Amino acid sequence: MSNGKLIVGITQGDGNGIGYEVIIKSLGDKRILDSFTPVIYGSSKIFGFYKKLIHNIDPMDTYVITSAKNAKPNKINIVNCLPDNVFVEPGQSTPESAKSAIKALECAVADIKEGNIDVLVTAPINKRAMVDEGFGYTGHTEYLQKEFGVKEITMFMVSPQLKIGVVTGHIPLKDVSASLTSEKILDKLRLMKNSLIRDFGIDSPKIAVLGLNPHCGDGGLLGDEEQKIILPAVKAANDENILAFGPYSPDGFFGLQNYSRFDATLAMYHDQGLAPFKALSFENGVNYTAGLPIVRTSPDHGTAYDMAGRDIADPRSMMSSIFEAIDIYKNRKDYDDLVAGKMPERTTDENNGYGRTRPGRPQIA
Repeated sequence: MSNGKLIVGITQGDGNGIGYEVIIKSLGDKRILDSFTPVIYGSSKIFGFYKKLIHNIDPMDTYVITSAKNAKPNKINIVNCLPDNVFVEPGQSTPESAKSAIKALECAVADIKEGNIDVLVTAPINKRAMVDEGFGYTGHTEYLQKEFGVKEITMFMVSPQLKIGVVTGHIPLKDVSASLTSEKILDKLRLMKNSLIRDFGIDSPKIAVLGLNPHCGDGGLLGDEEQKIILPAVKAANDENILAFGPYSPDGFFGLQNYSRFDATLAMYHDQGLAPFKALSFENGVNYTAGLPIVRTSPDHGTAYDMAGRDIADPRSMMSSIFEAIDIYKNRKDYDDLVAGKMPERTTDENNGYGRTRPGRPQIA
């Protein structure tokens, strides 16, 4: 933490996508530096290239450093972790851009492990290209799970409208059913409950659980995973005082806005949760990795090569990711202080579960 402000590490992601554009636009208002100290992991050369393409932003005071230990408040700090001859080709997936994304991520993770940054925000990557260049993981989530040695994590999509976790993440759809077990679902419900309490300040959270098959299997006619796997997991969760309900048929659940009756929803697989989430919250949605010892968020969109270099990328999801990471970090600190007896007994109010109100986020235009 620098001068009382959190230090937010931001990885460039794929330098040929829209990562730099949404980062620059998110930091384009000088007042943003009153809230936190940004540290971008990537290349000052690429940053400068994209900055010239973007209109209607304030002059930006950048500071090139070799480590976040040297970050200066009230400046946009850039850790130059890429070669000086790095080349940018907006809209193209290249081996060089994949290697650069890997390097930026590794540098940022090393710094957060050392305590040089407080939270991590990752710009979008091209998973296929990174795997082709030796990255042995199907995404940020799996990489961070290994780096921090945690057994159970979940992709947790969050927005002011809804929060959705997933049981299975980046795996083929044909493997989903075989990957589901009651214990895995129960593990995710435990993790989600703990995250909703500690990270989001929600007391006694209520979690809806979706079915897998059409119409929740229609009594076994269309599949029996609901009866044999999902319902036993919900009952086991209830036995542990987890307020889990379901399973619910996803079409009616989202069509009737039943998600608004719960604090979060657990989907069985990636697109079952992310498709409705993005339909309802794309502009301000955030991908949060629940279960890590550090706070990591990311925009809910991809590299968007077709938009790269055209100054049309929408920064709202990146801005939401930055401020969500800050909020979660502060929620965790408040909760941990409360548990350690360092805070007065909390009193729930309409803002959060800890009886305190924080300054509002800057307006996202």
